[in-house]
Amino acid sequence: MRTEARRERLESEVVTDTTGSSTPSPPGASPETSVPSRPPAVRLLVVVVLAIVGLGWDLWTKQEVFAQIGYPGMAPVWKGQIAGVSIRFELATTFNHGALWGMGQGQTWLFASLSFVAIAAIAYFLWNGQAIASRWLTVVTGLLLAGTLGNLFDRLGLHRYKDDKGAIVYAVRDFLDFWFFNDSFHWATFNCADIYLVVGACMLVIHSFWVPADAT
Repeated sequence: MRTEARRERLESEVVTDTTGSSTPSPPGASPETSVPSRPPAVRLLVVVVLAIVGLGWDLWTKQEVFAQIGYPGMAPVWKGQIAGVSIRFELATTFNHGALWGMGQGQTWLFASLSFVAIAAIAYFLWNGQAIASRWLTVVTGLLLAGTLGNLFDRLGLHRYKDDKGAIVYAVRDFLDFWFFNDSFHWATFNCADIYLVVGACMLVIHSFWVPADAT
């Protein structure tokens, strides 16, 4: 009798499992962890805020510096030493017809096209949630979007600056200028959008090797 009762109980469990009505969860699993949760909507808001604030600061600083010291123009800011390294910082207005560190000069429209591709990629990863899968990636996305939009604004000539012939300059406005080691080494002139792009790219590389503890 005991054997028959056990057989009936086993058959009942098999039938229940095949109907999908009471499939047991893995040991230690909970309803909250068994189904992946979508990133919080607040992270999307953070990306938007970072992009807007970053873009606004980039465009404002460019406009103010170029308006104050003109183009071409130069204004000393600070000179001294940090950790024994001599540093001279100045504002020097210039137009960059290439990319970061002056690479690809004369390829403005190529880099403008790549900016549109980057924006489309960011939009896609925002749509599927990968770009805001963690707080770390949320900040990265906001910085990259702000930097891309800031330099794209200039490459499209929306700043309305014109050259000596009256033609609009389709180039990025740079003004942050650093000299090191008693002026023997000159770092490429850059702007705030470049800072966002470099910091965002470095954070992305770090993320590829190390996932922060606050990844969820």
